Amino acid sequence: MNKSDTSPAARKALIDLWRKMPPEVKFRRVFEAYEFGKMLAMAGLRDRHPDASEERIWHLWAKQHLGGKLYEKVYGGLPDE
Repeated sequence: MNKSDTSPAARKALIDLWRKMPPEVKFRRVFEAYEFGKMLAMAGLRDRHPDASEERIWHLWAKQHLGGKLYEKVYGGLPDE
């Protein structure tokens, strides 16, 4: 069963566009999508932690993004508020 809402013709057109796109444009598009996802994730964290500082929100995002084990290894823990 195909769970995609994209038709095969539209998927082929999109793949063709990406294949013709210069590498620097592809990189920029991927980076923009990543930044948009980060912005959405941080907005969700702000919604769940309305009293948290921006620094704490960033750390909560980093822990969520990296996973607890790697976050602890890199940053040592969440900052106190």
